[in-house]
Amino acid sequence: MGLCFSSTAAADSPPRPAAAGGAAGKRERSRGIVACGKRTDFGYDKDFEARYSLGKLLGHGQFGYTYAAVDRASGDRVAVKRIDKNKMVLPVAVEDVKREVKILKALQGHENVVHFYNAFEDDNYVYIVMELCEGGELLDRILAKKDSRYSEKDAAVIVRQMLKVAAECHLHGLVHRDMKPENFLFKSTKEDSPLKATDFGLSDFIRPGKQFRDIVGSAYYVAPEVLKRKSGPESDVWSIGVITYILLCGRRPFWDKTEDGIFKEVLKNKPDFRRKPWPNITPAAKDFVQKLLVKDPRARLTAAQALSHDWVREGGKASEIPLDISVLHNMRQFVKYSRFKQFALRALASTLNSEELSDLRDQFNAIDVDKNGTISLEELKQALAKDVPWRLKGPRVLEIIEAIDSNTDGLVDFEEFVAATLHVHQLVEHDTEKWKLLSQAAFDKFDVDGDGYITSDELRMHTGMKGSIDPLLEEADIDKDGKISLDEFRRLLKTASMSARIVQTPRGIRMS
Repeated sequence: MGLCFSSTAAADSPPRPAAAGGAAGKRERSRGIVACGKRTDFGYDKDFEARYSLGKLLGHGQFGYTYAAVDRASGDRVAVKRIDKNKMVLPVAVEDVKREVKILKALQGHENVVHFYNAFEDDNYVYIVMELCEGGELLDRILAKKDSRYSEKDAAVIVRQMLKVAAECHLHGLVHRDMKPENFLFKSTKEDSPLKATDFGLSDFIRPGKQFRDIVGSAYYVAPEVLKRKSGPESDVWSIGVITYILLCGRRPFWDKTEDGIFKEVLKNKPDFRRKPWPNITPAAKDFVQKLLVKDPRARLTAAQALSHDWVREGGKASEIPLDISVLHNMRQFVKYSRFKQFALRALASTLNSEELSDLRDQFNAIDVDKNGTISLEELKQALAKDVPWRLKGPRVLEIIEAIDSNTDGLVDFEEFVAATLHVHQLVEHDTEKWKLLSQAAFDKFDVDGDGYITSDELRMHTGMKGSIDPLLEEADIDKDGKISLDEFRRLLKTASMSARIVQTPRGIRMS
């Protein structure tokens, strides 16, 4: 069921008109109105015919056709997506093409994204010249497998490549929004051919703190939050979770005869891990899929975290783990927290073991370029500069260092890093009993006399702060009895998690 919904729209963007090029486009042309695409100079090179020779048709969509082509100078074979300007009737269609080219440029050079060479135009068409992938779709290879299943090792190789694409997109402020097997091609027919993401037609940039409010994607792979009209980068990870489930067992995790039925399954039910072959699949693989198919996007693993999971790591090692936007987000948020919340997070961080911190260790190592065990101001600047939507300047980075640096040596060590980057909501949702034990242990570090409350004297003793401690207590002291209970302490910690960025927006759904 290859349902594909409307074009993209960010949280505070006006609703897009119905896609031009169909009946609406024909009516416009019949009235003699020149299509917007025909009136637009895209600013692309104008010498396509001189540089490339079109060959056989490879496929087609609503607005354009994809051909094999040959570079006249080098003889290299490429793929060319040719888009008819006459079908770009409305401005939104022009913007869609410009955005697709912008996205391909942003991801240029990534090993698992189809390589973008150049964009051209003439009076009638826009041409997007890309790497030619001749190994077929991932979907075809799945169907060709015995029982339509991959071995765990082969599945992990596939999933790792998709996660790398998602993580790279998210660092650029991009959400793919249509992760599915049909949108991944193999470079060649070789068994070990790299996988390439090829279709970014529904992808879009999203501003920090915003969400998409429209429903886009393919029915089998759509995330719950997309159906609730408040989605972001996390939806890509859900889709990869669905693909992983299919790779491992040959079935879809959510199924019904109708699209509405599929959506109800996605919103209400959990995947079945009891039927064969799941009893024979390793606990690590099952744990991985379960942590990707979490309905609450705040508790779902991020793409970078998923790459650190034991099941997907290459040979037990983390190979080229990209920076995690959620880690960078948490560091920025840490600056805004009250002093008590910062101390509480440090106490919680100290209760976790090395296995529970493996993904954060990978992130720390990715930022610690000189591998001396600490993160300097310059190293943090380099890391935060990779978070394209934010691009924090020097003074803000120094502010983050100063907030995280509890021992005031001007550097961030691993323990300080963990306190500032913990995904508290994941701790709460993944294992309730473990959360209770860890939060109790963190609470006990403050509750010196063990009476079940943190008093102002105990807080002063733990923090070493002088003067009135009352302002620190106030935030957590919900019942205003002058002391903090375990429940109040847990509630404070839970607020130090990525918020559910709910945006109230007009409702409206269009399908194409």
